[in-house]
Amino acid sequence: MELLKRVLTAVVLIPIVLVLVLRAPMPVLAFVSGTVALLAIHELLKLTENFNIRPLYLAVYIFVGLFFLLIAISPGLTPALSTSGFAFFAICAAAFAPFVFLAIAMRRDELYSSFPAAMAATFAFAYIALPMAFLVQLREQWEGGFFLLYLLLLVWAGDIFAYFIGKSLGTHRMSPRVSPKKTWEGAVASVIASVAVGMLMAHYAAPISRGLLHARLIEQRDGVFTELPIFPIVLLSLVLNIAAQLGDLVESVIKRGAGAKDSGAILPGHGGMFDRIDALLFAAPVLWAYMTWRVLMQ
Repeated sequence: MELLKRVLTAVVLIPIVLVLVLRAPMPVLAFVSGTVALLAIHELLKLTENFNIRPLYLAVYIFVGLFFLLIAISPGLTPALSTSGFAFFAICAAAFAPFVFLAIAMRRDELYSSFPAAMAATFAFAYIALPMAFLVQLREQWEGGFFLLYLLLLVWAGDIFAYFIGKSLGTHRMSPRVSPKKTWEGAVASVIASVAVGMLMAHYAAPISRGLLHARLIEQRDGVFTELPIFPIVLLSLVLNIAAQLGDLVESVIKRGAGAKDSGAILPGHGGMFDRIDALLFAAPVLWAYMTWRVLMQ
C-alpha cells in the first residue's frame, strides 16, 4: 500500500511540476517555489523543537515570504533575476538574516533560547529558501529551461533507482546510524541512472528542445539546439548525483537526531515536503554554480 501511494503521488505530481518549471510565468514559479520552501521550512522548524529549540516561526515565514515576493515582482522592477543581480540579492539576504533573527529573538524573556532560535531560523533560510530560489533563477539563465528539466529528471531518476534497487538487491548498508535503509547497491544504481539521464539529455538535447518548443513548454532561449559534449555532462551528472544523495543523507541526520521517521505527512507515500525536496536542496546550488561559471567563461 505504501509503495502504491508513493507511485500514485509521483504520477500526479511530476507532470504538474514539469509544466510549472517549464511554462509558468516567472511570478507564478517564484510563488510556487516560495510556498514549497515555506512548507519545508515549517517542517524543519517543527523538527528543531525536538532539539529543545523554540523556533521563530512567524519571523521566518515573513522573512522568507518577503524574499520570494521580491523575486516574484523583480522582472518588472529590478534586475534581481539576472545572474549577477540575483547573486547580490541572495548574498545580502543571507548576510542580514542572522542579525534580523537575533534582533527579534533578543526580545524573549528567556534569553538562553534567543541564540538557538536565531541560529535555527538562519539555517532554515540558507538551507531551504536559498536553494529553492536558485531553481527560480536557473530558469532565467540562457538555456535555463532545458537544464532545469535536466536537473529534475536526474534527481528523480537517481532517487527512483536508489529506492527500488536498494529495496530489492541492497545488502550493504551505507550509513546504518543515519539512514538504515540506504545501501551501497542503491547508491551505485542512483549514480548510474543519473549519468544515463545526463548522457541521454546531452545526446538528444536538440530534438528534446525542439519538442518542448513545439509543445510551447519553453521559449527559444530556454532550449539547447545542438548536441552537448558528453564528457562534461557525465562529470556534471556524477557531481549532481553525489550532491543529491548527500542532501538526502543530511536531512536524515536531522530527522534521526529529532527522533522522526518523516518530516511530515503532506505527500502520501513520500512523507513531508522537506522529505521530497531534500536532494534538490544540495543539487540546485551545484548546478547554479556550474551554469554561472559557464556564463562567466564565455
